[in-house]
Amino acid sequence: MSTGTTAVWGRAQQQDFRSRVRGSLLGGAIGDALGAGVSGLTLEAVREAHGTDGVADFVAVHGRRGAVTAVTQLTLFTVDGLIRAQVRRDTGAWHPPTDVYRAHLRWAATQSAWGPDERRKDNGWLAMEEWLYTRRAPTRECLAGFGDATMGTLAVPKNPAARDSAALTRSAPFGLLVGWEPQLVLQLAVECAAQTHGHATAQFAAGAFAVMVHGLARGETLDGSVQHALALLTERPGSEQVTEALRQALGSVRQGIPGPALIEALGDTDSADEVLAVGLYCALVGEDVRHGLRLAVNHSGPSAATGAVCGALLGALHGETSLPPAWLAELEGRSTLLELADDFAMEMTQGPALHSPTAVAPGWLARYPRD
Repeated sequence: MSTGTTAVWGRAQQQDFRSRVRGSLLGGAIGDALGAGVSGLTLEAVREAHGTDGVADFVAVHGRRGAVTAVTQLTLFTVDGLIRAQVRRDTGAWHPPTDVYRAHLRWAATQSAWGPDERRKDNGWLAMEEWLYTRRAPTRECLAGFGDATMGTLAVPKNPAARDSAALTRSAPFGLLVGWEPQLVLQLAVECAAQTHGHATAQFAAGAFAVMVHGLARGETLDGSVQHALALLTERPGSEQVTEALRQALGSVRQGIPGPALIEALGDTDSADEVLAVGLYCALVGEDVRHGLRLAVNHSGPSAATGAVCGALLGALHGETSLPPAWLAELEGRSTLLELADDFAMEMTQGPALHSPTAVAPGWLARYPRD
């Protein structure tokens, strides 16, 4: 698979890129954690528990404030798989969907094992993080899709009817492949979505989300990134529900003061197209990251999913320094997220200095084995 353009990195460009990678991963995790305590509740139930303005801060869930769900766990392993794919290029074994699938099999192991298995030589460092060995509301589709070594493909996808948001919400990292052409980012996200989700709506929602993050990571505006995604989707049969959802989100921006009524008009189910529309709308109308994320979680829909989508978009748009410090301070797994984000940025900008056909940094291959 050719990646198209190759980025040329100066110091300022590297710093900006790292900030956007950190912003997208941390922002998505904050949105996930903010919504986790109210996900699935009706708006009335949210207001009854947290006041008329709804939830404004982390609430205790899974035994602590700032806890993330399987949405963030899977996103972390997506990043791990993409780094592994880059490292394996030197061997000639270049098939990113397979490397991402193997990474998600390592996630699946965390959902059944008591803790890291030190006998597994291909684990790398992420699968050795003990805090990840907890079940945080993973979907049946993901558990089934990553339940065996048979990889779903576009021709033979896993869970043929699945159209929920679990493939969408793990797909922001594909957009951080800024050296790739947008159409290849779209294709990779769609192929990897098929590993658990067979419905075209789930696949193209994941692809559209990745293309939007890709535009933002390259310094485009959010509206420009959406238009870019729409242009690519119109060429793809089966993408109609996703393109309509994106257009509805754009149209809702001009319909009045943002709030739950406008959000729920875009959708209140876990269907991937509706989650994408809600997350995008809240990112478009949010006055800042805090306002956008509060909008994204205070409604009668799947708040963790919509919060994660909104947060990943806003973090990629504005960079890590835009994220509310009080939320960052309490976010579960922040050190792991930062470490992985920085490794991803280093691999994408300075990969040849870490590994090549003739020389390797042993410490890097211990973190991201080629096996």
